[in-house]
Parts: sequence; C-alpha cells; structure tokens
Amino acid sequence: MGSTTSCCAAASPKLRSRNAHSRLESYHRESELSREEPGCNLQHISDRENVDELNMEHNPSDHPRASTMFLSKSQHDVRDKRKSLFVNNHGSLRRKYSSCSTIFLDENTISQPNLKNTIKCVALAIYYHIKNRELEGGALQEIFDEKHHPLSKSEVPLDYDRRPPDQKQIYRFVRTLFTSARLTAECAIVTLIYLERLLTYAEIHIGPGNWKRIVLGAILLASKVWDDQAVWNVDYCQILKEITVEDMNELERQFLELLQFNINVPSSVYAKYYFDLRSLSESNDLSFPLEPLSRDKAHKLEAISRLSDDRFKDARRAAKKRSASTDNLCGIRWVPAILS
Repeated sequence: MGSTTSCCAAASPKLRSRNAHSRLESYHRESELSREEPGCNLQHISDRENVDELNMEHNPSDHPRASTMFLSKSQHDVRDKRKSLFVNNHGSLRRKYSSCSTIFLDENTISQPNLKNTIKCVALAIYYHIKNRELEGGALQEIFDEKHHPLSKSEVPLDYDRRPPDQKQIYRFVRTLFTSARLTAECAIVTLIYLERLLTYAEIHIGPGNWKRIVLGAILLASKVWDDQAVWNVDYCQILKEITVEDMNELERQFLELLQFNINVPSSVYAKYYFDLRSLSESNDLSFPLEPLSRDKAHKLEAISRLSDDRFKDARRAAKKRSASTDNLCGIRWVPAILS
C-alpha cells in the first residue's frame, strides 16, 4: 500500500496556479473570438434603457418626464393672450383666492375630473395641434381623410383641408360623442394621449381635413380600453348615422396598427396629461369652477381623510406582522461575552 502511487494525488500550488492561468488565457481568447463574430454583438439592457431616455422627448405619451405636445404648441398663443389680458384689464386679477373666512375649491380630482371642463380642455388642446401644425412633411393616411371617408352624405367642400376649425366646433364634435355614448372624463384624457401617440408613432400631422376621423378613432379606442362597459362600433354608427360599421371597423384596425398596438397608459403619464390640461385651462381663462367650501363638504372631506388614514395604518400593521427584519427589532441589546 505504501509503495503504490495514487492517481488522486493533489497537485502542487504552483501547478494549480499555472493551470488556472492557462484556463483564464483560453477564456479570454474565446471571449475575444466571440466578440469578433457578427451574431454575438448583443446590446446590454442598460444600454437599451439609455437609448430610451434619449428618445423621451419624442414620446410624450409613453414617458412621464417628456413634455406634452399640446402644451408646448400653445405657449406662443398663451403669451399673446396674457399680454392682451394685462392691457385690457390693467393688470387686475379676476381669480378667486381663499381667505380665512372663505375657502374656494373645485370638485375635480385626478381620478374624477369634471366632464364638461375636461372636454373643453381636450378640445382646446386639439385646436392648438391644428393651428400650430407643420404645414409641410408628415405622412398622409387615407383612412383619416374626410374626402375619401366622409362622415356625412353631404358633399365635401373643395377647400375642406384648408379651413381650420375653431375651438367651439371641435368642442361640439367631441361633446356630441361623449354625451351620446355616455363616456367619462377620464376617457377624454386617454383620448388625447392616444391622439398624440398616433402623431408621434405614425409621424403624421393633424389638420383641417383629417382631425374629425383622428379624434373619432382615438375616442373609439379609448372608450374600449378605459371603460368597463365598452361602446360598440354600431353604437357610434347610431350617433353618426351616415357612417357604416365596416368603416368604423377599418378605422379602429388601422388606428391600432399605427399605434403598434401600444394601448397601455401608465398612471404617471395619465397624471401628467391631467395636470397639463389644468395648466392649459388656467392660461386660457378656462379655469375649473370654484365653489366656496361649505360645512357639509368640510365634514365629508374630514371623514374621507380619516378613512384613508385608518386604511393606511391598517396596511402598515399588516405589513409589519407579515415580515420583520433586524432593522425593526427593538429592545435587544448586544452584550459581549466576558472571557473567564
């Protein structure tokens, strides 16, 4: 036994280090060869995220930090309106402000906005899109052209694509659809998001000749995605009685294809559009109606606040019961052992 040599003898430290070094060199050679292969140039996920961050300004309907298109297009007209208001009113302020005796507030919240004022703001945003559009460039989509797909049987004027609508005309068109289909104010905000997403993805411009069908397609899609009880295409045919179901189906299909079937609306993007619409309304003197805070409303707000506070406390207690870490342990004191 003692004279036999074992095949499981351990290698010396020098031999182990030499073998490890040779394996490391072979690994580096293989990795260098793999980099030279054309099919192995895979992009890291962090690099792809950086690319998305660089393109944020081109996708305002997808990223919460990108500025909305309608608000940027309204800046020039807003400055002129502010100057005219200052000259005509001699700097007088017509807004209502809260005081110690009276508190003014509106009943609009991000989850339950006012329907009438939200539709007015959305119509104003569409108006600025049409007014400050780029006259050249942009793709032409036949499905949105009123000459090829009219919404009524009356003859389309020859200058239909050169007569921009005013804000009231856009508001009446949108209000008719929302009132007849009984859509919510949140659906109006999602409609504007889909509209700007279409303009960004398809690289088209909204103008006098296609704004009605673009808005109709956005409303049709938003009502099906947002509302629990979706409005069918045949219902819109009853509202717009001279349009066919086949035309509505084709409009919906092509709208989805141009959106690349991206109908997701993050909560952060929805909140951005809501607050930008409020900013647009204030700058255009379309402020949401303010009412003095009554005693009954104050009691309701206090009750809602207490209920939310109790739910938050219950959730925190339940979270502490489910899991606990060493950071949450109290009353435990570490005493070093005394060597005897």
